[in-house]
Amino acid sequence: MSQESLDDLKYELELKNAEIDELTMELQNKLEEINKLKLYSTKLKYEKKNLEDKLDTKIDYDKSRMKELDDLTEKLREKDSIIDDKQDQVKYLRSLIDDYKEQLRANTENLELQLRKISKTYEKLLEQKDIIIQKQDEEISNLIKSKEEIIKSNKTNVISLKLQNEKYQEIIDKFTKTN
Repeated sequence: MSQESLDDLKYELELKNAEIDELTMELQNKLEEINKLKLYSTKLKYEKKNLEDKLDTKIDYDKSRMKELDDLTEKLREKDSIIDDKQDQVKYLRSLIDDYKEQLRANTENLELQLRKISKTYEKLLEQKDIIIQKQDEEISNLIKSKEEIIKSNKTNVISLKLQNEKYQEIIDKFTKTN
């Protein structure tokens, strides 16, 4: 081998060494980049784990909230049912009140009608009473007149009887004296 070829080989070897150094440096850079990526990957895994934990916590919280909402919804349904029942009761009581009002109105009208009838009957009775009193007054007046006439007639009869009695007494006296 010649010097030239040896120099070429040395040169080539130096080139290859330079290339190896360059590749080594490139490899070193790649290793550093891989290490950075590994660190970044670890960081992402840790963040992913944290996010998964947060998500699980959030899911559990949301499930809990959903359960609470379901419970509240059920309570609202129960309250709505109670409110509906109360409204039905109120409607029923209102219908009873309306019925009572109607009965009261009908009773009031009936009582007013009966009161009017009673008033008319009472007025007729008062008129009849007045007529009866008037007739009684007339009869009393007639009886008084009749009594007065009877008294006059009796007085006249008594006087007449006294006179007759006196006459008979005179006659009896005459007969008793003569005999």
